[in-house]
Amino acid sequence: MARFRSAHAERWRSDSGGVIVALSYWPADTSRPVLELTAGDALREAAADRPDRVAIVEVVPQGMASLVGAAATDRRWTYAELLTEAENCAHWLLESYSPGERICIWAPNVPEWVVVQYGAALAGLVLVTANPALRAGELRYVLRQSQAVGLIHADQFRGTDMAAIVRDVANEVRETFCIADWQATVRAKVRTGVLPAVYPGDPAQVQYTSGTTGEPKGALLHHRGLVTNASYVAARAGLDHGVFVSPLPLFHTAGSAMSVLGCVTTRSTYVLPLLFDPELVLAAIERERGDLILGVPTMLIALLEQQRKSPHDLSSLRTALCGGAPVPVELLRRVEEGLGCDLTPVYGQTELSPIVCQTSPDDRLEDKANSSGRPLWQVEVRVVDPNSGETLPCGAEGEIQARGYQSMIGYFDMPKATAETIEAEGWVRTGDLGTMDSRGYVQITGRLRDMIIRGGENIYPREIEAVLFAHAAVADVAVFGVPDAHWGEIVGAAVRATDPTSPPAVQELQAHCRASLAPFKMPTEWFICSEFPLTGSGKVQKFKLREQLQSGALARLGR
Repeated sequence: MARFRSAHAERWRSDSGGVIVALSYWPADTSRPVLELTAGDALREAAADRPDRVAIVEVVPQGMASLVGAAATDRRWTYAELLTEAENCAHWLLESYSPGERICIWAPNVPEWVVVQYGAALAGLVLVTANPALRAGELRYVLRQSQAVGLIHADQFRGTDMAAIVRDVANEVRETFCIADWQATVRAKVRTGVLPAVYPGDPAQVQYTSGTTGEPKGALLHHRGLVTNASYVAARAGLDHGVFVSPLPLFHTAGSAMSVLGCVTTRSTYVLPLLFDPELVLAAIERERGDLILGVPTMLIALLEQQRKSPHDLSSLRTALCGGAPVPVELLRRVEEGLGCDLTPVYGQTELSPIVCQTSPDDRLEDKANSSGRPLWQVEVRVVDPNSGETLPCGAEGEIQARGYQSMIGYFDMPKATAETIEAEGWVRTGDLGTMDSRGYVQITGRLRDMIIRGGENIYPREIEAVLFAHAAVADVAVFGVPDAHWGEIVGAAVRATDPTSPPAVQELQAHCRASLAPFKMPTEWFICSEFPLTGSGKVQKFKLREQLQSGALARLGR
């Protein structure tokens, strides 16, 4: 009761005039239990409950050879088959590693990635996930910082000789294994025996932050947080024995948590594209009768463009979950019209396993368009003054903070960074700016680090991006601060044109902005991009745009 009274008191405060005001605080909704399960437990339960249900469907571009030495690239696994392979993988891993050690997987979205994820969970190993686009120095950083003792990798992918890179960094680990040898080495031998005890609070993964602002940090996440959070996301999206098409990378929590574990906890089928290709994904939705898809805004834009060029039957598609970046209102309208499904934005970050807030397909259009929804179960959320830490009144903008079962254990081997992010009372500082209304709906307004300060005025890129995105000639946009001797910073806007052969003129975009933005928010520097620098999960890396500007590589938009 003490915790309840404290939470209730934190929702209200008297102002200087004695008036009671509602505060931007949402107490944890405890109506749905936290799942005391490991990832391995979740798979065992699914295999016992629905052994013959299809668990994974492999999707590979036509004509591409298997990266794992398999005879086919359209394979399927039932939950019973997946458990058998995962247990065999666990025994294989334990031939080389001990429970508690960290092994890194550096490979694209092959089904064996999921087998290794479950195998490591059953073996009590901690999985370190690495983006297959990393170069030698970046991969070396991940291996060294995580203190990984093993590396499982692909031979090559998308023109990158990954085996050569591994030879360059092999001295960082005890053992390496190429998944091209999977069939001959892992599947060829049946292994049995007793697997170690693994507990829900044990570490499961080291997930590196996506690096939109610089050098990544490894968030150490536990089984309880990953499994429970994935089940909550699936529940709010209405996924139950469904078909989930997710092109999100497995090295990201959107892939290995929301997608893999969201499916296993709802006995759903995970349709796994090897890579994100709009035609490949749309064809998979049509063929497999997918009812739920997950993507970031840049992916949804690409799907819309491809659907206009080559229409597919998407009548089975019910919901598109969208995360990774705030969703402009205009994109929500375009998706619901162009893909014929509900768009439900989510909000979270790696450090929180990952989702904190989520809209529901049943939410009002204005709530889906103007917020990231309400907090999921079992998490407290508040909006505070980033300087004083004081909880702000509803509607006031501040830093979003969260506290609950899903918080990371900490940044691996980074105690100072952990202390800066997790406060003494357990609140995780997200670094995101936003507001909360009296119903608990949270709107993301930007990043503290992305905020532009022009002559003392705070400017939030997301507001400007939403205005520009509504222009028909703009396919995508990124707004960022440009250093200026007089103002400190001015507003820069990089656009990707809907028709690259006929980009909009600066004057046209200025006139469009003038109708919706105050003069001090108007972009004064304009750039054109054929593509944006993205993280592996599809987020725009604005710090790289600034680097391109400084080096002269960022092309200016014609007037």
